[in-house]
Amino acid sequence: MTTSPAAPVLGAVVLAAGQARRMGGRPKPLIERDGVPLVRRVVLALVEAGVREVVVVLGHRADEVAAVLADLAVNCVVNEAHAAGRVSSLRKGLAALGPDIDAVVVALADQPLLEAADVSVLVNAYEGRGAVRAVVPRVAGVRGHPVIFDSRARDEILARDAGFGARQWLETNSSAVRWFDCENAHYVEDVDSPQDLERIAQHYGRSMRWPGYA
Repeated sequence: MTTSPAAPVLGAVVLAAGQARRMGGRPKPLIERDGVPLVRRVVLALVEAGVREVVVVLGHRADEVAAVLADLAVNCVVNEAHAAGRVSSLRKGLAALGPDIDAVVVALADQPLLEAADVSVLVNAYEGRGAVRAVVPRVAGVRGHPVIFDSRARDEILARDAGFGARQWLETNSSAVRWFDCENAHYVEDVDSPQDLERIAQHYGRSMRWPGYA
């Protein structure tokens, strides 16, 4: 009698520290889709997909972003050096994850369409990955998020210098990466400018707004 291998224990890093200069400094994680802040939607999608441990990396207006997660079982850490860019926030989040995880999911806090089902599809692809060590969604040639890589990759990233992050690891270890090619725009849609709110609302029929505004 054979038994199926145990599912990997998943940890996640949600990047929510950016300064949002193109948004006039208003924190993108607090944009509401259908009345729910984007960062909260992303965290809930990860948890519902079976991620055991979630670290949210905060920076710009950290207290406001943390407030919409206060009732959730997440670990919020503040990257005081968030102005240095995404790599510094990623490394902060990776360092905050516990030692007992088998794989890391890296997600962005401004992915307005990401659902638990989207994460589950990637987790299933990771579980069936064979000899590769990472799974990355790609839509029409555009790399998306979340990205999943094994815990050893986390250790390898942290062992390098401060400018080395997930992108550098993926490029250095390209033969160990499985590209998950699909047509699911949920993996590549994010919010970078005020115009994106209107575009996403119209194209996908979603309510996109800043909190406190109609």
